[in-house]
Amino acid sequence: MAAMKPRTGDGPLEVVKEGRGIVMRVPLEGGGRLVVELNAEEAGALGDALKNVIG
Repeated sequence: MAAMKPRTGDGPLEVVKEGRGIVMRVPLEGGGRLVVELNAEEAGALGDALKNVIG
C-alpha cells in the first residue's frame, strides 16, 4: 500500500489572463484549488471588496 501524504494547497495563489477572462486559482486548506473565472469588471469589484476588508 502506498504511503499517504498530507495534502496541502496545490501550489500558490495564481491569477492569469486567459483570452478575454481572468482565471484565479486559490489553494484550499485540505488540498485542491478553487478555480474562478472573472471578467475585468468582476475582478475590479473583487479587488475593491478585498481592499475594504483589509483596511
